[in-house]
Amino acid sequence: MSKRVLVSGGAGFIGSHVTVELIQAGYEVVVADDMSNCDLTCFEGVKKITGREDIPFVKMNFCDLDAVNRLFDGYRIDAVIHFAAFKAVGESVAEPIKYYTNNLSSFLNVLEAARTHGGCNVLFSSSATVYGEPEKLPVTEASPRQSATSPYGNTKQICEDILRDSVKAYPGLKGIALRYFNPIGAHPSALIGELPRGVPNNLVPFITQTAIGKRECLSIFGNDYPTEDGTCLRDYIDIVDLAKAHVYAVRRMLDGKMEQDYEIFNIGTGRPVSVLELVTTFEKVNHLKLNYKFAPRRAGDVTAIWADPTLANQKLGWKAERTVEETLSAAWAWEKRLAERAHE
Repeated sequence: MSKRVLVSGGAGFIGSHVTVELIQAGYEVVVADDMSNCDLTCFEGVKKITGREDIPFVKMNFCDLDAVNRLFDGYRIDAVIHFAAFKAVGESVAEPIKYYTNNLSSFLNVLEAARTHGGCNVLFSSSATVYGEPEKLPVTEASPRQSATSPYGNTKQICEDILRDSVKAYPGLKGIALRYFNPIGAHPSALIGELPRGVPNNLVPFITQTAIGKRECLSIFGNDYPTEDGTCLRDYIDIVDLAKAHVYAVRRMLDGKMEQDYEIFNIGTGRPVSVLELVTTFEKVNHLKLNYKFAPRRAGDVTAIWADPTLANQKLGWKAERTVEETLSAAWAWEKRLAERAHE
Protein backbone atom coordinates (compact mmCIF):
# COMPACT_ATOMS: atom_id res chain seq x y z
CA MET A 1 0.00 0.00 0.00
CA SER A 2 1.50 3.34 -1.01
CA LYS A 3 1.96 5.97 1.68
CA ARG A 4 -0.40 8.94 1.80
CA VAL A 5 0.77 12.52 2.38
CA LEU A 6 -1.53 15.38 3.38
CA VAL A 7 -0.43 18.69 1.86
CA SER A 8 -2.03 21.60 3.73
CA GLY A 9 -2.05 24.73 1.60
CA GLY A 10 -1.47 22.41 -1.33
CA ALA A 11 -3.13 24.60 -3.97
CA GLY A 12 -0.61 27.39 -3.48
CA PHE A 13 2.77 28.12 -5.06
CA ILE A 14 5.01 25.79 -3.06
CA GLY A 15 2.29 23.27 -2.21
CA SER A 16 1.36 22.64 -5.85
CA HIS A 17 4.95 21.99 -6.88
CA VAL A 18 5.48 19.67 -3.91
CA THR A 19 2.29 17.79 -4.79
CA VAL A 20 3.63 17.16 -8.31
CA GLU A 21 6.93 15.80 -7.01
CA LEU A 22 5.23 13.59 -4.40
CA ILE A 23 2.89 12.04 -6.96
CA GLN A 24 5.72 11.50 -9.42
CA ALA A 25 7.67 9.79 -6.60
CA GLY A 26 4.79 7.34 -6.08
CA TYR A 27 3.01 8.80 -3.05
CA GLU A 28 -0.73 9.24 -2.67
CA VAL A 29 -1.56 12.88 -1.90
CA VAL A 30 -4.51 14.64 -0.30
CA VAL A 31 -4.56 18.40 -0.98
CA ALA A 32 -6.35 20.73 1.44
CA ASP A 33 -6.55 24.51 1.16
CA ASP A 34 -8.90 27.31 2.20
CA MET A 35 -8.16 29.13 -1.09
CA SER A 36 -7.64 32.44 0.74
CA ASN A 37 -4.47 33.19 -1.20
CA CYS A 38 -4.91 31.23 -4.42
CA ASP A 39 -7.42 29.84 -6.89
CA LEU A 40 -7.64 26.44 -8.58
CA THR A 41 -5.24 27.35 -11.41
CA CYS A 42 -2.25 25.54 -9.95
CA PHE A 43 -4.27 22.56 -8.69
CA GLU A 44 -5.62 22.07 -12.23
CA GLY A 45 -2.06 22.40 -13.50
CA VAL A 46 -0.93 19.67 -11.11
CA LYS A 47 -3.53 17.33 -12.61
CA LYS A 48 -2.25 18.03 -16.12
CA ILE A 49 1.42 17.54 -15.21
CA THR A 50 0.80 14.29 -13.33
CA GLY A 51 -2.00 12.96 -15.52
CA ARG A 52 -4.04 12.42 -12.35
CA GLU A 53 -7.61 13.69 -12.35
CA ASP A 54 -8.44 11.88 -9.11
CA ILE A 55 -6.29 13.82 -6.63
CA PRO A 56 -8.44 14.33 -3.51
CA PHE A 57 -9.05 18.00 -2.74
CA VAL A 58 -10.65 19.36 0.43
CA LYS A 59 -11.54 23.03 0.82
CA MET A 60 -11.08 23.84 4.50
CA ASN A 61 -9.47 26.17 7.00
CA PHE A 62 -6.84 24.61 9.24
CA CYS A 63 -7.73 27.06 12.00
CA ASP A 64 -10.92 24.98 12.40
CA LEU A 65 -9.93 22.00 14.58
CA ASP A 66 -13.17 20.12 13.88
CA ALA A 67 -12.51 20.35 10.15
CA VAL A 68 -8.93 19.13 10.63
CA ASN A 69 -10.12 16.18 12.70
CA ARG A 70 -12.72 15.28 10.06
CA LEU A 71 -9.97 15.27 7.46
CA PHE A 72 -7.85 12.88 9.56
CA ASP A 73 -10.94 10.74 10.18
CA GLY A 74 -11.60 10.51 6.45
CA TYR A 75 -8.10 9.53 5.30
CA ARG A 76 -5.26 7.44 6.64
CA ILE A 77 -2.49 10.03 6.82
CA ASP A 78 1.12 8.83 6.99
CA ALA A 79 2.74 12.25 6.79
CA VAL A 80 1.64 15.88 6.76
CA ILE A 81 3.43 18.72 5.00
CA HIS A 82 2.17 21.98 6.46
CA PHE A 83 2.13 25.03 4.18
CA ALA A 84 -1.13 26.63 5.31
CA ALA A 85 0.14 29.97 6.62
CA PHE A 86 0.24 33.65 5.76
CA LYS A 87 3.68 34.55 4.42
CA ALA A 88 4.14 38.25 3.59
CA VAL A 89 6.85 39.83 5.74
CA GLY A 90 5.63 43.40 5.24
CA GLU A 91 1.99 42.54 5.90
CA SER A 92 2.96 40.71 9.09
CA VAL A 93 4.62 43.87 10.40
CA ALA A 94 1.41 45.81 9.71
CA GLU A 95 -0.98 43.08 10.93
CA PRO A 96 0.76 40.94 13.57
CA ILE A 97 -2.40 39.60 15.23
CA LYS A 98 -3.64 38.25 11.90
CA TYR A 99 -0.36 36.39 11.45
CA TYR A 100 -0.07 34.99 14.96
CA THR A 101 -3.69 33.83 14.97
CA ASN A 102 -3.56 32.05 11.61
CA ASN A 103 -0.05 30.68 11.54
CA LEU A 104 0.01 29.32 15.09
CA SER A 105 -3.53 27.97 15.40
CA SER A 106 -3.43 26.19 12.04
CA PHE A 107 -0.21 24.38 12.96
CA LEU A 108 -1.38 23.55 16.48
CA ASN A 109 -4.49 21.98 14.99
CA VAL A 110 -2.44 19.84 12.59
CA LEU A 111 -0.29 18.59 15.47
CA GLU A 112 -3.32 17.94 17.67
CA ALA A 113 -5.00 15.90 14.95
CA ALA A 114 -1.78 14.03 14.18
CA ARG A 115 -1.36 13.22 17.87
CA THR A 116 -4.91 12.07 18.50
CA HIS A 117 -5.00 9.94 15.35
CA GLY A 118 -2.12 7.76 16.44
CA GLY A 119 0.78 10.04 15.61
CA CYS A 120 2.36 10.64 12.24
CA ASN A 121 5.22 12.39 10.51
CA VAL A 122 4.99 16.18 10.32
CA LEU A 123 7.06 18.18 7.85
CA PHE A 124 6.98 21.87 8.69
CA SER A 125 7.48 24.56 6.07
CA SER A 126 9.90 26.85 7.89
CA SER A 127 12.01 29.71 6.67
CA ALA A 128 15.46 31.27 6.70
CA THR A 129 13.78 34.22 8.44
CA VAL A 130 14.30 32.30 11.71
CA TYR A 131 17.98 33.29 11.49
CA GLY A 132 17.10 37.00 11.59
CA GLU A 133 20.12 39.16 10.80
CA PRO A 134 22.81 36.47 11.07
CA GLU A 135 26.15 37.14 12.75
CA LYS A 136 28.04 34.82 10.40
CA LEU A 137 27.46 33.70 6.80
CA PRO A 138 26.59 31.30 5.35
CA VAL A 139 24.16 30.03 7.98
CA THR A 140 24.16 26.41 9.07
CA GLU A 141 21.48 24.60 11.03
CA ALA A 142 23.65 25.22 14.11
CA SER A 143 23.65 28.99 13.54
CA PRO A 144 21.87 30.72 16.43
CA ARG A 145 18.38 31.94 15.72
CA GLN A 146 18.34 35.69 16.15
CA SER A 147 15.38 37.77 17.25
CA ALA A 148 12.95 37.66 14.37
CA THR A 149 12.80 40.84 12.30
CA SER A 150 9.08 40.36 11.57
CA PRO A 151 6.01 38.71 13.10
CA TYR A 152 6.05 36.32 10.13
CA GLY A 153 9.56 35.20 11.02
CA ASN A 154 8.57 34.91 14.65
CA THR A 155 5.67 32.58 13.79
CA LYS A 156 8.16 30.31 12.04
CA GLN A 157 10.41 30.27 15.13
CA ILE A 158 7.47 29.57 17.44
CA CYS A 159 6.12 26.77 15.20
CA GLU A 160 9.55 25.14 15.11
CA ASP A 161 9.61 25.20 18.92
CA ILE A 162 6.09 23.79 19.10
CA LEU A 163 7.08 20.94 16.77
CA ARG A 164 10.26 20.21 18.74
CA ASP A 165 8.40 20.10 22.06
CA SER A 166 5.48 18.07 20.66
CA VAL A 167 7.79 15.43 19.19
CA LYS A 168 9.50 15.15 22.56
CA ALA A 169 6.22 14.77 24.43
CA TYR A 170 4.07 12.55 22.20
CA PRO A 171 5.18 9.04 21.17
CA GLY A 172 4.68 8.30 17.48
CA LEU A 173 5.09 11.91 16.42
CA LYS A 174 8.17 12.75 14.36
CA GLY A 175 9.05 16.07 12.79
CA ILE A 176 11.31 17.75 10.27
CA ALA A 177 11.55 21.50 9.74
CA LEU A 178 12.80 22.60 6.33
CA ARG A 179 14.18 26.12 6.44
CA TYR A 180 13.65 27.52 2.95
CA PHE A 181 15.65 30.37 1.62
CA ASN A 182 14.02 32.23 -1.31
CA PRO A 183 11.87 30.00 -3.55
CA ILE A 184 11.45 31.42 -7.06
CA GLY A 185 10.51 30.31 -10.56
CA ALA A 186 7.88 27.97 -11.96
CA HIS A 187 7.51 24.42 -13.21
CA PRO A 188 9.29 23.92 -16.59
CA SER A 189 5.91 22.96 -18.11
CA ALA A 190 4.63 26.50 -17.35
CA LEU A 191 1.46 24.82 -16.04
CA ILE A 192 2.03 25.90 -12.43
CA GLY A 193 3.86 28.79 -10.85
CA GLU A 194 3.55 31.68 -8.44
CA LEU A 195 0.14 33.35 -8.68
CA PRO A 196 -0.11 36.21 -6.18
CA ARG A 197 -3.40 37.94 -5.45
CA GLY A 198 -3.23 41.69 -5.78
CA VAL A 199 0.17 43.35 -5.48
CA PRO A 200 2.92 40.69 -5.23
CA ASN A 201 4.92 40.45 -2.01
CA ASN A 202 7.76 38.52 -3.60
CA LEU A 203 10.36 39.86 -5.98
CA VAL A 204 10.10 37.55 -9.00
CA PRO A 205 6.33 37.93 -9.60
CA PHE A 206 6.86 41.69 -9.43
CA ILE A 207 9.65 41.35 -12.01
CA THR A 208 7.55 39.23 -14.38
CA GLN A 209 4.43 41.37 -13.95
CA THR A 210 6.48 44.48 -14.74
CA ALA A 211 7.95 42.77 -17.80
CA ILE A 212 4.50 41.74 -19.09
CA GLY A 213 3.05 45.21 -18.49
CA LYS A 214 0.82 44.52 -15.47
CA ARG A 215 3.03 46.76 -13.34
CA GLU A 216 4.41 50.07 -14.46
CA CYS A 217 7.64 49.94 -12.50
CA LEU A 218 9.57 47.54 -10.26
CA SER A 219 10.77 48.95 -6.93
CA ILE A 220 14.03 47.61 -5.52
CA PHE A 221 13.87 48.27 -1.79
CA GLY A 222 17.17 49.76 -0.68
CA ASN A 223 20.37 50.38 -2.62
CA ASP A 224 22.39 51.52 0.38
CA TYR A 225 23.03 48.16 2.05
CA PRO A 226 26.69 47.26 2.82
CA THR A 227 26.91 44.90 -0.18
CA GLU A 228 28.81 45.10 -3.46
CA ASP A 229 25.96 46.75 -5.40
CA GLY A 230 24.06 48.17 -2.41
CA THR A 231 21.11 45.74 -2.67
CA CYS A 232 20.23 42.81 -0.39
CA LEU A 233 21.86 39.42 -0.86
CA ARG A 234 19.63 36.35 -0.91
CA ASP A 235 19.81 32.62 -1.63
CA TYR A 236 17.31 32.14 -4.47
CA ILE A 237 16.31 28.50 -4.94
CA ASP A 238 14.34 27.07 -7.83
CA ILE A 239 10.85 26.00 -6.81
CA VAL A 240 11.23 22.53 -8.37
CA ASP A 241 14.50 21.93 -6.51
CA LEU A 242 12.78 23.06 -3.32
CA ALA A 243 9.80 20.78 -3.98
CA LYS A 244 12.07 17.77 -4.48
CA ALA A 245 13.64 18.38 -1.06
CA HIS A 246 10.25 17.60 0.48
CA VAL A 247 10.17 14.21 -1.22
CA TYR A 248 13.59 13.37 0.22
CA ALA A 249 12.49 14.53 3.68
CA VAL A 250 9.21 12.57 3.58
CA ARG A 251 11.08 9.47 2.44
CA ARG A 252 13.55 9.91 5.31
CA MET A 253 10.68 10.00 7.80
CA LEU A 254 8.61 7.18 6.32
CA ASP A 255 11.59 4.87 5.78
CA GLY A 256 12.68 5.25 9.42
CA LYS A 257 15.99 6.89 8.49
CA MET A 258 15.75 9.83 10.91
CA GLU A 259 18.61 9.97 13.41
CA GLN A 260 16.51 11.99 15.85
CA ASP A 261 12.76 12.44 16.19
CA TYR A 262 13.10 16.13 15.29
CA GLU A 263 15.46 17.32 12.57
CA ILE A 264 16.16 20.61 10.81
CA PHE A 265 17.55 21.18 7.31
CA ASN A 266 18.49 24.30 5.36
CA ILE A 267 17.08 24.19 1.83
CA GLY A 268 19.07 26.58 -0.32
CA THR A 269 21.74 26.72 -3.00
CA GLY A 270 24.58 28.14 -0.94
CA ARG A 271 25.13 30.91 -3.49
CA PRO A 272 24.24 34.53 -2.64
CA VAL A 273 22.66 36.60 -5.41
CA SER A 274 21.85 40.30 -5.01
CA VAL A 275 18.42 41.69 -5.80
CA LEU A 276 19.92 43.82 -8.56
CA GLU A 277 21.81 40.84 -9.98
CA LEU A 278 18.56 38.86 -10.12
CA VAL A 279 16.85 41.69 -12.01
CA THR A 280 19.67 42.09 -14.53
CA THR A 281 19.94 38.31 -15.00
CA PHE A 282 16.20 38.18 -15.77
CA GLU A 283 16.71 40.90 -18.40
CA LYS A 284 19.64 39.08 -19.96
CA VAL A 285 18.07 35.59 -20.02
CA ASN A 286 14.76 36.75 -21.45
CA HIS A 287 16.11 39.53 -23.70
CA LEU A 288 14.06 42.23 -21.99
CA LYS A 289 14.56 45.64 -20.47
CA LEU A 290 12.77 46.22 -17.17
CA ASN A 291 11.55 49.54 -15.85
CA TYR A 292 12.85 49.61 -12.28
CA LYS A 293 13.74 52.17 -9.62
CA PHE A 294 15.32 52.15 -6.19
CA ALA A 295 13.04 52.76 -3.22
CA PRO A 296 13.63 53.11 0.54
CA ARG A 297 14.45 50.02 2.55
CA ARG A 298 11.52 47.82 3.56
CA ALA A 299 10.70 47.00 7.20
CA GLY A 300 11.80 43.50 8.22
CA ASP A 301 14.39 42.94 5.47
CA VAL A 302 17.86 41.71 6.47
CA THR A 303 21.00 42.78 4.62
CA ALA A 304 22.27 39.37 3.57
CA ILE A 305 21.51 35.71 4.15
CA TRP A 306 22.38 32.53 2.35
CA ALA A 307 22.54 28.87 3.26
CA ASP A 308 25.15 26.30 3.92
CA PRO A 309 23.15 23.35 2.50
CA THR A 310 25.76 20.70 3.40
CA LEU A 311 23.56 18.89 5.93
CA ALA A 312 20.68 18.49 3.48
CA ASN A 313 23.12 17.40 0.79
CA GLN A 314 24.61 14.72 3.03
CA LYS A 315 21.69 13.51 5.17
CA LEU A 316 18.78 13.90 2.75
CA GLY A 317 20.78 13.12 -0.37
CA TRP A 318 19.26 16.24 -1.93
CA LYS A 319 21.00 19.03 -3.81
CA ALA A 320 19.82 22.11 -5.70
CA GLU A 321 20.46 21.56 -9.41
CA ARG A 322 18.76 24.23 -11.50
CA THR A 323 20.57 27.46 -12.41
CA VAL A 324 19.24 30.95 -11.76
CA GLU A 325 19.03 31.41 -15.54
CA GLU A 326 16.84 28.31 -15.95
CA THR A 327 14.66 29.45 -13.06
CA LEU A 328 14.10 32.96 -14.41
CA SER A 329 13.36 31.60 -17.87
CA ALA A 330 10.67 29.33 -16.37
CA ALA A 331 9.21 32.22 -14.36
CA TRP A 332 8.86 34.29 -17.53
CA ALA A 333 7.28 31.36 -19.45
CA TRP A 334 4.71 31.03 -16.64
CA GLU A 335 3.88 34.76 -16.70
CA LYS A 336 3.43 34.69 -20.49
CA ARG A 337 1.15 31.67 -20.20
CA LEU A 338 -1.00 33.52 -17.64
CA ALA A 339 -1.26 36.44 -20.05
CA GLU A 340 -2.33 34.11 -22.88
CA ARG A 341 -5.00 32.55 -20.68
CA ALA A 342 -6.32 35.99 -19.73
CA HIS A 343 -6.82 36.79 -23.44
CA GLU A 344 -8.51 33.51 -24.31
